[in-house]
Amino acid sequence: MSMAADEARAATALAPLRAEIDAIDADLVALIAKRMAVVERVIAVKRAAGIPALLNDRVEEVAAHVRHRAAALGAPPDLAETVWRAMMDWIITYEDEKLGQ
Repeated sequence: MSMAADEARAATALAPLRAEIDAIDADLVALIAKRMAVVERVIAVKRAAGIPALLNDRVEEVAAHVRHRAAALGAPPDLAETVWRAMMDWIITYEDEKLGQ
């Protein structure tokens, strides 16, 4: 069987699952947007109070909470922590830029 036929068979067999993943991805993006709206408010408070973007204790608290929540829901804690640390790193850089204005 050709590579194109394999791809076509895979697309047909996986279509319903891909649709589910696409819907979940849309929900995740909406939640990221909601989280970023709160981050904007955090930036305003940090700016007014002279608080730096990076608060190590909070980063570790969030990472531990995410690991615990993932484990409780049957998701891989390492995956959850990896995703959250990447997001937190990005947001800290973003906050630094905004606070530096």
